[in-house]
Amino acid sequence: MASLWTGYLTFGLISMPVRLFAGARSEHISFNMLHRDDLVRVKQQLICPAEEKVVERNETVKGYEFRKGEYVVIEPEEIKKIEPRTAKAMEILEFVRAEEIDPVYFESSYYLMPEEAGRRPYALLEKALEESNFYGIAKLTMHNREYIVILRPKNGGIMLHTMYYKNEVREVEGFGKIDVELKPAELKVAYQLIEALSGDWEPEKYSDAFQENLKKLIEAKLEGKEVTAVEKPKRVAPVVDLMAALKESLAHTEARKKPAGKAAAPTARSVAPAPAHKAKKSKKVA
Repeated sequence: MASLWTGYLTFGLISMPVRLFAGARSEHISFNMLHRDDLVRVKQQLICPAEEKVVERNETVKGYEFRKGEYVVIEPEEIKKIEPRTAKAMEILEFVRAEEIDPVYFESSYYLMPEEAGRRPYALLEKALEESNFYGIAKLTMHNREYIVILRPKNGGIMLHTMYYKNEVREVEGFGKIDVELKPAELKVAYQLIEALSGDWEPEKYSDAFQENLKKLIEAKLEGKEVTAVEKPKRVAPVVDLMAALKESLAHTEARKKPAGKAAAPTARSVAPAPAHKAKKSKKVA
């Protein structure tokens, strides 16, 4: 696998050569656009409306529209000139406690791996992060943008996550705590329902049903078979009696998990209301 970025990670006065590799990517079935009459794949072309002709890619330049219909041209070498130092050197700016970072800020995941000369300082940083429960905050430039990134330990290595900036995280008016009064009995049954549905995080248990159905659709079309329609969910009426709905949900869940002819096994977890938030610890690393 080719690396996406090479450079140096600095940690105080310590510098280590590292490489960045993609940590995750979406997988999906893609389609080509065809002309319906003859099923020939259509081409996308760049057209200059002023000259009414096709323009090749090597004839194009980047332009920023500073006024309606007026552009300033930016050449690739000019962009190269103004790259920040983080294009080749990633400096850890500070450390923050892992639990303080809201997951809404996470964007993409990468594996950060050391070159031979950086193995020892890399191992030292990973161990320090793991034992202190701190994440490193750094800046990194790639793809014509400077990212704020998180460095966190994982299985003896360091993962890097690009993050959204504060101004990129959207806020929706009215989102937050809802002003309603909840009955203790309702909460009790809700906790029981959570406990009944609880389990270990096993990502391999989940798959994309839409992509799987697309594969079956393609196979059916290739074999000349009829396409089977997926049963759609029925429209559910709004809940009128919350307690009754909770109890019915709990009974249904427990019955589904209960082996035939056997008593339901005790659950492995105990779900209870979250304890009061503890005071933050000092950010000073011991």
